[in-house]
Amino acid sequence: MKPWLKRTLVGVVTLFGAVTLVGALGGCSHHGHGRQGWSTMSEEDAAKMKARLVQRAADKLDLDEAQKAKLGVLADKLREQRNALVGDTRDPRAELQALIAGTTFDRAKAQGLVQAKTQAVQAKSPEVIAAMADFYDSLKPEQQAKVREALQRGRRGWRG
Repeated sequence: MKPWLKRTLVGVVTLFGAVTLVGALGGCSHHGHGRQGWSTMSEEDAAKMKARLVQRAADKLDLDEAQKAKLGVLADKLREQRNALVGDTRDPRAELQALIAGTTFDRAKAQGLVQAKTQAVQAKSPEVIAAMADFYDSLKPEQQAKVREALQRGRRGWRG
């Protein structure tokens, strides 16, 4: 796969995921989870957060039950993608420190990390893109406009 295509694919997946969940993640990320991310939560906590995220987006976009279900599938796929990218690493800082622990940078290990992350993106991206497309295509034009407006507001998302 060509480098520009990889970058574009990663950007599209990230962009669509962020657009859909930006407001909800921002609103829920500081509620009792400290600095832990969604990928490090227990399954029970992740399910609760997903329900809150889907409900918040549903309220903002006035989603029907079928649209909520598609958003739920998208949230699951995004979590799977995130977990695949993180892999078994629970401390990315320690992984980076291991690269610079010696007198020279461990290029081979760094390349291995990059390859593992790239493979994770390539393996999971079609599912994420399909889930995003299914969700977005199920939206009415006025709902799609709200999603686009949230993207234009950037980091403020739904709050702006």
